[in-house]
Amino acid sequence: MKESGSKEKAVLVGVIRPEQSPEQAQEYLDELAFLVETAGGVTVKTFTQRLPVPDTKTFVGKGKLEEIQEYVKMAEADIVIFDDELSPSQTRNLENFLQVPIQDRSRVILDIFAKRAQTSQAKTQVDLARYEYILPRLTRMWTHLERQRGGTGTRGGAGEKEIETDRRAVRNRISVLKEKLSKIEKQNATQRKNRGELVRVALVGYTNVGKSTLMNLLSKSSIFAENKLFATLDTTVRKVVFHNLPFLLSDTVGFIRKLPHHLVESFKSTLEETREADILIHVVDISHPNFDDHIRTVNETLKELGAGDKLTITVFNKIDLYNAGETGLNLDEFKRTWMAKENAPAVFISATGRENIEELRDLIYEKAKAIHLSRYPHDGLLYPDLPEKE
Repeated sequence: MKESGSKEKAVLVGVIRPEQSPEQAQEYLDELAFLVETAGGVTVKTFTQRLPVPDTKTFVGKGKLEEIQEYVKMAEADIVIFDDELSPSQTRNLENFLQVPIQDRSRVILDIFAKRAQTSQAKTQVDLARYEYILPRLTRMWTHLERQRGGTGTRGGAGEKEIETDRRAVRNRISVLKEKLSKIEKQNATQRKNRGELVRVALVGYTNVGKSTLMNLLSKSSIFAENKLFATLDTTVRKVVFHNLPFLLSDTVGFIRKLPHHLVESFKSTLEETREADILIHVVDISHPNFDDHIRTVNETLKELGAGDKLTITVFNKIDLYNAGETGLNLDEFKRTWMAKENAPAVFISATGRENIEELRDLIYEKAKAIHLSRYPHDGLLYPDLPEKE
């Protein structure tokens, strides 16, 4: 995406698989459009094609590709972005045919992460993920990368193929980044040990569901939050006290569908707080038409991270924006449905409107107190029993 000036005009392309409905495929493309907006671009057109599997050479069929080509020329689009990860050969074939830069969802996410990374750990993780993405796609692009990243790659002797030199340089960079990340992880592990045996609570959820806003409310801190995807990349940890009970509260990077595997691998150390937490607060945007799909995505990612069996409080956020038309139920009816019961204990809040925040605080307190007293049973008199809600 362009760093400054006018926004890049992006054309988005998706394939509708046999197991997908057109509505679901369009929702994925809407999310991709939000990613493009977050990256600094603007979506001018979306194309879909129903296929059993994407074409191995050009992802979509010849007729659809010609249709895209015609529109790209007419609209003077700057870039075409595909909703699934493209192979190096697909990318090359598409660029040759469409004569504009080609990206996929993974690359857009990586670009956003690169812009949002603040700490040394996040920057190292993003760099590692980007180089692992680049490695199989090298087509004499190393000199461009050196200018972009300030690298100092060296050239081999006469007769050595430039592409092999490029690959070796990238592999060396990956090795250096992994070593650096390993040192940072050891430092973080030491810091976690030094925090003692305080109860740990971690906020998790799909990206852009309001985790950082809720973190600010519960910890009375000031953490960057905005209505864009991946506003927070770095794990933030705060010591919080409810009714004299201290515990650690952490915010984590948001999850998303089709998150590149190498990016998940790179960010596992950032998500270590999730694995080590005693309680997870799974924040859900109840106003989103596909929030149930978001819940499944987060739960699957948690299982992949080894945190699928944690005590979890489900927080349905943005009740002020809840649309009964999406479920056919008003909010009170929804609270009694299987969704709320299956994700129990559940609390329904508005972080921006500060609705039912005290109810959430009390629930966190009771769960954290139970864990604390299981470790320190003699502390029972220090923490009060809260009055029953009418």
